[in-house]
Amino acid sequence: MITAIVFVKADVARIPEVAQQIADLEGVSEVYSVTGTIDLIAMVRVRTVDQVATTIAEQLNKVPGVESTETHIAFRAYSTHDLEAAFAIGAE
Repeated sequence: MITAIVFVKADVARIPEVAQQIADLEGVSEVYSVTGTIDLIAMVRVRTVDQVATTIAEQLNKVPGVESTETHIAFRAYSTHDLEAAFAIGAE
């Protein structure tokens, strides 16, 4: 499974509609509205790099109201349990 985190800059007046249209795309598992320099974060979870390209370049980027995107591919996931174990190394 490939996870892509997509930062989306959107037309501010259309954020709710843009978020819903992105959430409805196949391969998109969640969409968050956020504060800061970007408006939305979309989590894309697909099986292949080709599906990443299709989902983001051919579908998400074409949603009306999307102004720009920045995509980050996740290498490894760390759960809370994994992080606690890593910080506990050497602790007694």
